[in-house]
Amino acid sequence: MLNRVRSAVAHLVSSGGAPPTRPKSPDLPNSTSAPPFAALEAPRSPSAKLGSGASARAAEARASFSRPTFLQLSPRGLRRADDHAGRAVQSPPDTGRRLPWSTGYAEVINAGKSRHNEDQACCEVVYVEGRRSVTGVPRDLSQGQGLRFYYWGLFDGHAGGGAAEMASRLLHRHIREQLKDLVEILQDPSPPPLCFPSTPNTPGSFDPSHLVAPQSCWPSQKEVTHESLVVGAIENAFQLMDEQMAQERRGHQVEGGCCALVVVYLLGKMYVANAGDSRAIIVRNGEIIPMSREFTPETERQRLQLLGFLKPELLGGEFTHLEFPRRVQPKELGQRMLYRDQNMTGWAYKKIELEDLRCPLVCGEGKKARVMATIGVTRGLGDHNLKVCSSNLHIKPFLSCFPEVRIYDLTQYEHCPDDVLVLGTDGLWDVTSDGEVAATVDRVLSAYEPNDPGRYTALAQALVLGARGTPQERGWRLSNNKLGSGDDISVFIIPLGGPGSYS
Repeated sequence: MLNRVRSAVAHLVSSGGAPPTRPKSPDLPNSTSAPPFAALEAPRSPSAKLGSGASARAAEARASFSRPTFLQLSPRGLRRADDHAGRAVQSPPDTGRRLPWSTGYAEVINAGKSRHNEDQACCEVVYVEGRRSVTGVPRDLSQGQGLRFYYWGLFDGHAGGGAAEMASRLLHRHIREQLKDLVEILQDPSPPPLCFPSTPNTPGSFDPSHLVAPQSCWPSQKEVTHESLVVGAIENAFQLMDEQMAQERRGHQVEGGCCALVVVYLLGKMYVANAGDSRAIIVRNGEIIPMSREFTPETERQRLQLLGFLKPELLGGEFTHLEFPRRVQPKELGQRMLYRDQNMTGWAYKKIELEDLRCPLVCGEGKKARVMATIGVTRGLGDHNLKVCSSNLHIKPFLSCFPEVRIYDLTQYEHCPDDVLVLGTDGLWDVTSDGEVAATVDRVLSAYEPNDPGRYTALAQALVLGARGTPQERGWRLSNNKLGSGDDISVFIIPLGGPGSYS
């Protein structure tokens, strides 16, 4: 029975859903040990400009279509990954270097909604050298003291793949830059200092007068934790990434925007940062722990309405910040209709006035909900050129680049090899519930030995296959004959414990 489960996953992945001619045996683990994952090249300042020669090559590389480098796709494999008809599932090869922690990954292209797969993914091990000590004295880099963090990112592009491609290449570098000032602080168990001087008076000394003393009106100093510093570094990195997209969107053809779901493992803690409608959950001993929430026009309705209320010029006289159960008709002027504004979670009645005939700022529900009748997500990176159709109104002011960051302390629980963090773009979650994912985790991982490093890739493949479905006369269908996901699907499986997880 177990072998049949393994063989089914293997041949479905290799054939894109067609019957196999020669199923691959799942019982042969990788016999070669993977070398340490390569660290990043030298960092670049977030605001630095590329040189003339390098700029042209980088612009060309960013504008071209590509898949994650860890997939190691040949030109033929790239064409196969870009085939909307076959929709073959792609995963890193068994040979060569494995991803950190034996991370599993799988992806599949959409069923034709866009020319290319607009999802992108990144998985890196990043070393951070401190920029200076808390005394303001430059650190002795020869000592090699620094921090290492593990990084996973999924980027779901829309209106083109340029923003997702750029974010997958650069966001972890922005995070590294933001962490440079925190290296020594995070290594010190004592509370972080209020501030430290940019230019020291005497090397090796610290002048307490540089500290910012609390004002007399403050009853006590606010508590600032090391975790909050890391969260702030991630938030700043997202903002800098978004600003860089705005600066370089013309020269580097960074079209569209992208949702971003990022995990940073640092000093025993997982920081899960989400800006968009991708999702992360932990499946631990059968328990489901949500590690993100989706940001959509419905979940952020009040924030959007408040902005429209405070800055009506952003609505251009074409939209109203109020929400109604349906579009108001001219014949209903003077009548009373249900509505709600930025302060309300419930509904009340109001008399319909002329301004209420405008298009609502937030309209639709579920997957059809839109901001200004245009976009279905409210947080992410890019979208600086996005305008309302047949209008000159920019939508970017309503879209936030800041993620929500949730923290999971791995040291507070003894994890088994079947405890995993599942990251997925919305192509997975559109047709798969948290409970169904947890059931698949249990079914697939139980079919493999706990020390088999390929079990997490097999799980990622099974989740992608389950959401994609199989080709039928009426499109891609799930086992219950419901429509499968026609979107791009990308999945990371990050093991939280067990043999090989911390390599």
